[in-house]
Amino acid sequence: MSISSPSDVDPASPEPIELAADLLDHLAAIRIAALHRLESGDPVYGVTTGMGAMSKRRLTQPEQSVHQHNLLLGRAVGGPPWLPPAEARAVLLGRLRTFLTGDSAVSPALIQQLVALINSPYVPAIPAEGAGSAGEIIPMSHAAGPLVGVGQLLDSTGRLLPAAGVLPKFVLGPKEGIALLAGIPGASGRAGLQVARARRLVDRLSEVAAGAIVVAGANRDPYREVVGRGDEVLASELQRIRALAGEEPEPRSLQAPVSFRVAGHVHAHVRRSIADLQKAVERAFTGVTDSPAYLDGEFVGTAGFHGIDLAAYCDHLTAALAHAAEVSTARLHRLLDPAVTGLPAQLARDPGPQAGMVSVHKRAVATAHQLRRLTLPTAISTTETSNGQEDVQTFSWEAVGVLAEAIRLTRETTACELLAVRQAFYLAERAAPPGLQGLMAAVDAVVPPIDADRQFGTDLTNLLTEVMG
Repeated sequence: MSISSPSDVDPASPEPIELAADLLDHLAAIRIAALHRLESGDPVYGVTTGMGAMSKRRLTQPEQSVHQHNLLLGRAVGGPPWLPPAEARAVLLGRLRTFLTGDSAVSPALIQQLVALINSPYVPAIPAEGAGSAGEIIPMSHAAGPLVGVGQLLDSTGRLLPAAGVLPKFVLGPKEGIALLAGIPGASGRAGLQVARARRLVDRLSEVAAGAIVVAGANRDPYREVVGRGDEVLASELQRIRALAGEEPEPRSLQAPVSFRVAGHVHAHVRRSIADLQKAVERAFTGVTDSPAYLDGEFVGTAGFHGIDLAAYCDHLTAALAHAAEVSTARLHRLLDPAVTGLPAQLARDPGPQAGMVSVHKRAVATAHQLRRLTLPTAISTTETSNGQEDVQTFSWEAVGVLAEAIRLTRETTACELLAVRQAFYLAERAAPPGLQGLMAAVDAVVPPIDADRQFGTDLTNLLTEVMG
């Protein structure tokens, strides 16, 4: 992937990175100007001074020469569990995107070292938890350490290995250590990755709900586009569900259970929440999050590391997914009822001797309950650190981690409903409508016909691995 501007960096992209020469020349000019500005002797936080509560301490020239490297050492206090490789790479891509704005005023050589790590078969071992600071200094010290030969890496098999010797040894120059730690690039990059995952998930939610609507013979009135008047997102979602489900000339009842009728509203809310988070990610990458940032020829202290925008919209999407999972689980329960579907109880071929999908629903119930516990708002702590210098924080790193877990759990409840929908089509001996035939074919490729009870956990694992996306 050729990069000519910061906006070209996609945190969800697995492609190798190559930076345009013009962009590197632009960043080199900024670096030269910033170094010249440092010669003025004015105090610059984290460069000529200590950090946090020690910011009043001016550093001598010998201390400054090792300070930037030392910044990556004492803050690396994290440990396993480590971020999955895709999330770790998203952190690096988030750091790259912020560097390319020029606010950090780092050298093109450091940026190229970062690109080399991104393009390597390794990712840094970055702790998934424990970022209790204003900003991301703990996880980013782990992310940045391998650039200078310290810390640990994970290979493609998940094996942990020392970072020393993987990349050419790099010596940090003035401001480059604090630049590696500054801002909220990790939460921003990870949130961008979760946006891509959530979009794939909500598309699957729409398909599975449409399948349940078909199975129940639900009246299609609630999915008329006109019902979404004044709300383009809702109108579009209703149109999508109706197109997937097709028409039902003879509904089983005037009104299906509420969990069927509200599918459009539930998914529209998820889609709006995804769009809101995407806008927050773009604000994080477009705005100034470095501190100090090099702006208009000056080093400027900022509060851009306070990721309340990201944390709030991650929480918003987590709650939207929790609601969607609960509605999906409720629909799954209704699908087990012959009064709703006209099919054998619990979608068993032989109810009584066979349990059918009843335990699949129980798994969905437990998963939805687990998801519900994630919906506590993240940014409600005023815990102090650094002797009171950092007296509030947003826990945006944790918020995006909670969102990642919410996406994983919602995929599970959706897979449970999908298995039941496929079984219902099978027992009814009817083909799926055209809009759902691709999905049902994908299910059939990994889930054999169900004529008797078996270990349905294997089927669900296959759906999660091969079908859910």
